[in-house]
Amino acid sequence: MLGGIRFAPLSLVLITVLSHHALAGDGVVIDLAGDSGPARFAAAEIRREAEARGLAVTEGLSSAPADAIRISLAIERQDGVAGVPQGYAIRVGRDGGAPVIRVLGADAAGLMYGGLDIAEAIRTGTLDRIRDSDRRPHIAQRGIKFNIPLDLRTPSYSDPADAAQANIPEMWSMGFWREMFDDMARHRYNLISLWSLHPFPSIVRVREFPSVALDDVWRTRAALDENFSGAGHGFVRPEMLADHEVVKRITIDEKIAFWRDVMRLAKDRGVDVYWFTWNIFLYGAEGKDGITDDKRAPRTIAYFRASARETVATYPLLAGMGITAGEGFPKEMSARDKEQWLWQTYGEGIRDALKATPGREFRLIHRFHMTGLGDIRQAFAELPCQLDLSFKYAIAHMYSVPDPGMIRPLLPLLSPELRSWLTVRNDDIYSFRWADADYARAFIRAIPGEDKIAGFYMGPDGYTWGRDFLSKDPGNPRQTVMQKQWLSFALWGRLAYDPELPAATFGRLVGARFPGADVGALTSAWASASKTFPHITRFFWGDIDIKWFPEACRRKSGFYTVRDFIEGGTMPGAGVLNIIEWRARLLAKQKPEGATPPEIAATLDGNAVKALDALPDLRRATITSADGAREYAATLGDIEAMAHLGRYYAAKIRGACELALFDKSGDEARRASAIRHLESALAHWKDYAAAYTRQYVQPALYNRTGIVDIPGQAAKVLDDVTMARRWQPGDIDESKIRRSGTESGFKK
Repeated sequence: MLGGIRFAPLSLVLITVLSHHALAGDGVVIDLAGDSGPARFAAAEIRREAEARGLAVTEGLSSAPADAIRISLAIERQDGVAGVPQGYAIRVGRDGGAPVIRVLGADAAGLMYGGLDIAEAIRTGTLDRIRDSDRRPHIAQRGIKFNIPLDLRTPSYSDPADAAQANIPEMWSMGFWREMFDDMARHRYNLISLWSLHPFPSIVRVREFPSVALDDVWRTRAALDENFSGAGHGFVRPEMLADHEVVKRITIDEKIAFWRDVMRLAKDRGVDVYWFTWNIFLYGAEGKDGITDDKRAPRTIAYFRASARETVATYPLLAGMGITAGEGFPKEMSARDKEQWLWQTYGEGIRDALKATPGREFRLIHRFHMTGLGDIRQAFAELPCQLDLSFKYAIAHMYSVPDPGMIRPLLPLLSPELRSWLTVRNDDIYSFRWADADYARAFIRAIPGEDKIAGFYMGPDGYTWGRDFLSKDPGNPRQTVMQKQWLSFALWGRLAYDPELPAATFGRLVGARFPGADVGALTSAWASASKTFPHITRFFWGDIDIKWFPEACRRKSGFYTVRDFIEGGTMPGAGVLNIIEWRARLLAKQKPEGATPPEIAATLDGNAVKALDALPDLRRATITSADGAREYAATLGDIEAMAHLGRYYAAKIRGACELALFDKSGDEARRASAIRHLESALAHWKDYAAAYTRQYVQPALYNRTGIVDIPGQAAKVLDDVTMARRWQPGDIDESKIRRSGTESGFKK
């Protein structure tokens, strides 16, 4: 009996404390009530952190010192967290002479998060500073968008790329998923959405179509190129099938058992699993059991309906599915026709499955893409489960502005009965360890409230967040991307749960990760270098990923030149003038309305110089952990690379501004200034390429950006200098400028 609350202990663990500097008292007793997977995970995390610090761990209370700290973990729907899923309270007091820390979870997930707070306090040496607190999630659903490379024969959107091909075996490794879900829980993510063009042959057996299910896992040995479709077509070429390797021998029944185990593991970490498709692709199924490429044929519709039914029925822990009326549909199909097809396949299939389990909670998420709200609601009026929408919140660029405005026209159409999810796309940063707490906090605070928004899932289309296959020194086993970019994921996940977390919380995590580092100087330099990405993307806008990849100043079709920067547009609603607008106001002696290109350049340069100036002192630090020292060096390498990239963009913008003024005036002093800035940009690019290639493999093939060769691209950067030398006044015809717009995303 502790503090008037009775517990039914599952296990009692005594942690004998060896260091009073790390933990107060003579020991820690953990009293765990209940038998949920999330609670067991929290208790295991506390044990792990204790053992990692050399603390003896034994079971039983008989030898507990009288003044040992007692940590109790139990579900308790009182004390301020009643009725708040994922909420928890921490209460600090005494039981007789012994100090007591009680973690009271509103449910299993809340209990786990409270327990993880305790484990973190042990890791950071701050358990004696724990105080009474109440926590509830700011955003209820905090997810990861994961384009999953299942098999050569059932590709995702990201598969024609190096990272995806390298990760195919990892998708069938329970070790990978354990690391993934453990870290998701630690960072407070509670949802993973697995995206595939057509996953069914790899994950279910459909009795009406017995030839479709695939045994084994294949990967091609054929060389891939950058000429794959940007819309998901032709991803499985005959030569890829002809030259393949079997990376795992496994039957379809074993695959089903594997994915059931994956979903159970996820559930034990408080993570819901969703399958998302692009709907109308037939990879792995076409030509089998009467299935043809005619998407409107009754046999094809029957196949999709049966596949949706079997997916829901086969996986009782599957939380939902996601669909779209976008890629793969015949161009002549109207929005209404698409929605009818989606209802006849996914809607009817889900309804078929739920008839057998009418009380099951399930959710269908309909992406708001190439369709209309009226057509969706009409088609899915008889859906027997929750229907939500999904919207590309910042199109492909979450690292742009903290408050992207594309969703505002949609908000009046949303209500507590019809909410939207946010697809938060990160197609800005694949390589680097980004970390800017202020930007992440502002972005999260700007997300509309729970009366409009159900949650978010964050991730790329142009990269695979599996294991890291870019790093030259990856460790063994290779880190997952989430492990490598740990602070970035911690910022987005933890702040989405509680945006009021102070910066000191993350400072303590950095200090524990890199013992011996100057945490204040490190986090300041890290944030300064990270600011490169949002500032350049709000200045130079390409809404979707094939139009703008800021790591390489390129799009799918190639490098962006200084002319492109002169004629390019800025992010709509960002309050930034493009160069032509700025030039017109400057020459007319009008006050600029918004941030000007020179101001953006100054901001980029200032942040980059601040980061670079901090590096010499940071590199002199002695990190007392071997693993920490290696990761610390890699982190500083990323800071250096991002900073050099910022200086490159600053010089390029300045050169573009001077060249634009020369274009109007013919003043050779302007041309000379432009050339100097562009020569400076070339020097910064070479510094960037050197810093990048010290750590990362180049060239690399990305499905949405093509072959990226940062050192090889120096020749293109040099061409900007040549272009400036050859420029003639009046070369810009403003009437012919065509800037990148922003896709509307939805129809009423």
